[in-house]
Amino acid sequence: MEISGAGGLFSTYSICSNAAGIAGNLFAFVLFVSPIPTFRRIIRNKSTEQFSGLPYIYALLNCLICLWYGTPIVSPGIILVFTVNSVGAVFQLAYILIFIVYAERTKKLKMLGLLFGVFTAFAAVFSISICLFQPPNRQTFVGYLSVISLISMFASPLFIINLVIRTRSVEYMPFYLSLATFLMSLSFFAYGMFKKDPFIYVPNGIGGVLGIIQLVLYWRYSRPNEEPTRPLLESNA
Repeated sequence: MEISGAGGLFSTYSICSNAAGIAGNLFAFVLFVSPIPTFRRIIRNKSTEQFSGLPYIYALLNCLICLWYGTPIVSPGIILVFTVNSVGAVFQLAYILIFIVYAERTKKLKMLGLLFGVFTAFAAVFSISICLFQPPNRQTFVGYLSVISLISMFASPLFIINLVIRTRSVEYMPFYLSLATFLMSLSFFAYGMFKKDPFIYVPNGIGGVLGIIQLVLYWRYSRPNEEPTRPLLESNA
């Protein structure tokens, strides 16, 4: 009976862990597809206009580092971190390539240089972690890099939070993106807790707090007739 009970508890624990990770993947997918309207406009107008490609460069580097952290050779047992960041990397790379195709020459060269820099940086992380570190030190090394990368991505929501407070308007903070960001962070926070992995639950815990702040600000400053425009992340502002 004790063995059966322990097995049932382990099974429930595993199911809850996987459910949290899968939910995080689904909510992340919402964020990955959110720039599609912007790139439809770029393709339709055959111009990048005033849009910036930098957010997608940063996001690609973040996805590459985090997917490497999620690989079994670095961190066994967290494959759902690998899957979500693999999908994210494909989306970000696609957005970057579209941007390069339709950008003016100066922007095109700049983006090509930054893209080369991203792959060079990732190759360095890959090589150093394989050649200089053995488990579990490899996981620690890549884990710290992934946390630094994730925390650097918080600059955008912090900027938007500051903008909303300053302008008392949610024009550049669409509700569905704020909600998806919060739910994704919450899901991966739970996944990290189930896996007892601080490199997952710490940055996502911070992301969850920022998500709550965004939702509170939306409730505080949204007006019935105000329709949010595109996310500020997609603009050159």
